[in-house]
Amino acid sequence: MDIKTAQASVDEWIKNHGVRYFDEKTNMLILMEEVGELSRLMAREYGEQSFKEEVSTEEVKRKIKDEISDVFFVLLCLCNQMDIDLTEGLIENMKKKSSRDMDRHKANPKLK
Repeated sequence: MDIKTAQASVDEWIKNHGVRYFDEKTNMLILMEEVGELSRLMAREYGEQSFKEEVSTEEVKRKIKDEISDVFFVLLCLCNQMDIDLTEGLIENMKKKSSRDMDRHKANPKLK
C-alpha cells in the first residue's frame, strides 16, 4: 500500500467507523501516547529495561509492529484533517535532507 492509498484508507475508516476525526490537539496527544507505548517496548527490547515477565522475540516484534502502525495511523489522521499530502511532504523532506545533509553524516566521526 502506498502512502496516498494509506491516507485514503484511514479517511474511509474514520468516516465508516470513527464517526469523525478527533480534533488536531486530541490527535497530537494520542500520537504522543502511541509513541510512548512504542518507546516502552523499545526500552525493554533494545534498551536496559526488562520485561516483567518473559516475552518471546516473535511476540515483541509483533507488538512493536503494532505500535509503529498505531503511530502511523494517527500521523495519517493528522495529515488528512490538515489537508497534508504526506507523499508530497516526504518527497520535499528527502530533497531538503539530501541537499542540507549530503555530507554531514559522512563527516561525523561518531558514526565511523
